[in-house]
Amino acid sequence: MKTFFLALLAFVIVSCSGEGKKKRGVDYQKFKTEVTLTADQEKSYDEITGRYQKQAEQNFEAAKAQGGQMDRVALAIKSEEMREKQAEEMAKVLDPAQMEKFNTYVDKNSRKRPRYTNQLLEQIKTKTQLSDDQFAMLNAANDAFEKSFNDAHDVYHGNTEMAREYWTKFDNQRKQALKKVFTPEQHARYLEIVKDQSFKGRE
Repeated sequence: MKTFFLALLAFVIVSCSGEGKKKRGVDYQKFKTEVTLTADQEKSYDEITGRYQKQAEQNFEAAKAQGGQMDRVALAIKSEEMREKQAEEMAKVLDPAQMEKFNTYVDKNSRKRPRYTNQLLEQIKTKTQLSDDQFAMLNAANDAFEKSFNDAHDVYHGNTEMAREYWTKFDNQRKQALKKVFTPEQHARYLEIVKDQSFKGRE
């Protein structure tokens, strides 16, 4: 156990510096060209998206103003929570067909957290029959992966190939850390489940 935590600690230590760059964000005005909204719907749509975009900008500026290295993980969690709340409000404005298109559009164009999703984590837990302790280790390794990749952001920003190299490096460390926690059979099954998890290009 001690060896694992030492490996995990080494895994998360990635230093970088510099201020964050401008977020691309979702182009909500463009979405309006893909659907037909009534005047009332468009008014509410603009109010909701404008309010959440302003909040996103405020969150980003607040994160930069904290000084030192920006906590991109915390910022990403806030963004996810905001998108969920925005979708709840938007569902009261758009009809079901429009809402389905809206969710698809936002999902396609919003920045995803570079980690195993909660759904995938549950799938791994079930299919490999992890104990509670093993599942806790899986979550810890996954969190460490996300933190390491985000902490290196200012190093690879704007360089897709370098970002891919960092992603691959930290992914390999995640898998090696879990190799010490899972049985050989569990680890083989885990690798099969995550075989399609790969680097997704970013800005």
